[in-house]
Amino acid sequence: MLGLQYFSFEEQWSPMFFFFMAALVILYFYIAGPWREKHIPEEPPVTAMQKTWFVIGAFLFYMAQGGPLDLLGHMMFTFHMTNMSISYIIVPPMILLGIPAFMWRAMFGHAFWQRLSLFMHPILTLVAFNVLFSVYHLPLVHDYVMTHFGVHRLFYLVLLISSFMMWWQIVNPVPEWKRIADVKKMAYIFANGLLLTPACALIIFASAPMYAIYSDPNVWAQAMGYCVAGDPSTLLSSFEGPAFFNLMGALEDQQTGGIVMKLVQEFMYGAILAYVFRQWYKREHGDTEDDLPPGPGAMGPAGAN
Repeated sequence: MLGLQYFSFEEQWSPMFFFFMAALVILYFYIAGPWREKHIPEEPPVTAMQKTWFVIGAFLFYMAQGGPLDLLGHMMFTFHMTNMSISYIIVPPMILLGIPAFMWRAMFGHAFWQRLSLFMHPILTLVAFNVLFSVYHLPLVHDYVMTHFGVHRLFYLVLLISSFMMWWQIVNPVPEWKRIADVKKMAYIFANGLLLTPACALIIFASAPMYAIYSDPNVWAQAMGYCVAGDPSTLLSSFEGPAFFNLMGALEDQQTGGIVMKLVQEFMYGAILAYVFRQWYKREHGDTEDDLPPGPGAMGPAGAN
């Protein structure tokens, strides 16, 4: 019913991308195990929970950007927004939680990265991700990106990096690199949800289909040229009716996609907000219970709450 029967195994599962993601997972386990034991045995072992977060995050990213969900995202806007939610809202915090502090220090501890620390300012990362995500879903921008392969790859890479930079402010796994305290993190999370709301509202409450790639068969065929071998226009003969490749009308599909994005965003931000609040409350409650004055290092690298 979804139309996947018209596509080959390679087109549905992107074996090369799968092997790339599998190689990253293997490299992760090598660094977490033999490499750590040989070079920095004083570092604590990577926990089973961290490994689980990383593997699940890598699997979800593969499914959204290389597996069948990626192909379905070119056929229905609902799946497209599902992939965007997975790739930029769900996966980044999982990967950040899955990679231990010593790996981050090894990758970004060099002085070179310190000179670029300006780009990690919390306000800049907050605005950058939300502006990029919102601008991408303007109809003209979205259709252009989806029908120009090089621009598509570059934009998705920049959006992925910006999402990691934004999430870094919230789930930073390196204690000495934290820039905002827990109370400010809660405000930061709230601001993220607020800034994404206009884009979601535009999509949900639009009175007509906005994206040609999901309503115009010829534009769709052009975009599918990056996903399938041969002439994708021949696929059009396999679909009938005005919805040609869609299970629902273009407008309903568009509105459903916007709702999916908003629900996933609210769920993730709500869960992270609850976690940050609980951690803050435990620490504050513990300080009060012990009735101890703050010591010289009580402020920590993140500053005051």
